Amino acid sequence: MVRCINAAGEMLGVMQTRDAFRMAQEQDLDLVEISPNAEPPVCRIMDLGKYLYSESLKKKQARKQAMVHNRAVKEMKYHSNVEEHDYQTKLGHIREFLENGHKVKITLQFRGRENAHRELGIAVVNRVLKDCDDIGMAEMEPRVMGRSVMAILGVRPAKTSTKKLDEPPVVQ
Repeated sequence: MVRCINAAGEMLGVMQTRDAFRMAQEQDLDLVEISPNAEPPVCRIMDLGKYLYSESLKKKQARKQAMVHNRAVKEMKYHSNVEEHDYQTKLGHIREFLENGHKVKITLQFRGRENAHRELGIAVVNRVLKDCDDIGMAEMEPRVMGRSVMAILGVRPAKTSTKKLDEPPVVQ
């Protein structure tokens, strides 16, 4: 005995399995067991191929949505003797990445004699973090790793409005 549901989703009632199977064959559809643990088991008359196809589309859409939330980590490379225009250009790119919801890995590499003055490189990385403080926050503070300094910037969470309701708005 099975509880049967037709293709339109209407309950047909409890019937013999062979009767439900015969009804499905008459409609050129399949009899699919939906809930085997129920008492009696629930079966549905449907097109199994169409159902599996729609499920695969749902899974594909769910993966697409998951990709939107898993933003990439972008990387911006600097050197300790970076010129102001190059610095501002790269800073603009970092701000754009943060506005799009990406994390940004800031890497500063020391070449040759630059290793003798690491404090200059660390100052550049700290300046980047300070200049992006309004839109991003440091997820990983600057760390010296071998011949480079690395830091990771993440998107700053949106601030909630803390204005008091009884204050009149300021007009300028």
